[in-house]
Amino acid sequence: MNRRRSIPWIYRWSRPIIGVIAVVGAILTAYLTITKLVGGEVACGVEAVKTGVKGCKSVLDSPYATVFGLPLSLFGCLAYVSMGIFSLGPLVVRSDNNKRLRKQFEDWTWLLLLAGGTSMAIFSCYLMYILATELRTTCYYCIGSAILSLILMILSILGREWEEPGQIFFISIIVAMITIVGTLGVYAGINEATVDGGTPILVPNTEPQPPNGWSITTTSGEAEIALAKHLTAIGAKKYGTFWCPHCFEQKQLFGKEAFREIDYIECAPDGKNPDPQACIRAGVKSYPTWEIKGQVLRGTQLPKKLAEVSGYEGPMNFKYTMPAY
Repeated sequence: MNRRRSIPWIYRWSRPIIGVIAVVGAILTAYLTITKLVGGEVACGVEAVKTGVKGCKSVLDSPYATVFGLPLSLFGCLAYVSMGIFSLGPLVVRSDNNKRLRKQFEDWTWLLLLAGGTSMAIFSCYLMYILATELRTTCYYCIGSAILSLILMILSILGREWEEPGQIFFISIIVAMITIVGTLGVYAGINEATVDGGTPILVPNTEPQPPNGWSITTTSGEAEIALAKHLTAIGAKKYGTFWCPHCFEQKQLFGKEAFREIDYIECAPDGKNPDPQACIRAGVKSYPTWEIKGQVLRGTQLPKKLAEVSGYEGPMNFKYTMPAY
């Protein structure tokens, strides 16, 4: 008596499960993209500003959250949509009259699922590394997306019976290498400032300790000191926190002597002379934030940019430069 071999449940349900996860991921990243483009607040961002605690908003406003001038979440949304199409396509497009064509379609979409899942998981691992070592904070959206990406990769490997197991290893290695090289290329130099166009200014690889955080190690030139005094004279304000890596970069760009002249407002409750309520009243959404002549500038700013916005007419031979984000 012949018995048909039972098909493991994972083989039967892998595509629908991948499709559901892809839809969830697409909704999540679409929400982040729309919020970013319209200048709104993500759900956990408001509370982070009110309490002075690092959170999702500071991460989503960091240079790592923008690629080629567009929100990183937009590319994530496109990746999830693609995974959804690859997984659900064969279930929607039936070709019972041509079983060979249908099998080819299923095989090719599985290869695309494997490549896509691997690439998303590798990229997410890199972002988790950045979250832990560079940004040093928690972003539930980022962690959630990383978990979804990892599950997609696992299901793309275990969700079918591969005729050639070596194919999995070969494709995964190639895709992983391409993803790593591409990621490092995109983010090369994103978090570096330079002294006199040469020596890098890097955020120390230590935890910032309250109330002062990292110590400023650069010395100010005549132009930096003059600009700092001018900014204070016209009522310009800088909002930040002691734990913010990009606030530290801004301090380094001015130097120790010049930064003492800046009207700096500490938004973290456990920082030195904190005034989180002033940050809330000013509508600060990310750190650092400059308020100059009614204009709001978010992120680390070059001295040259601050000079232009503030109408500064003093010496312009600034010592420090950094790549534009």
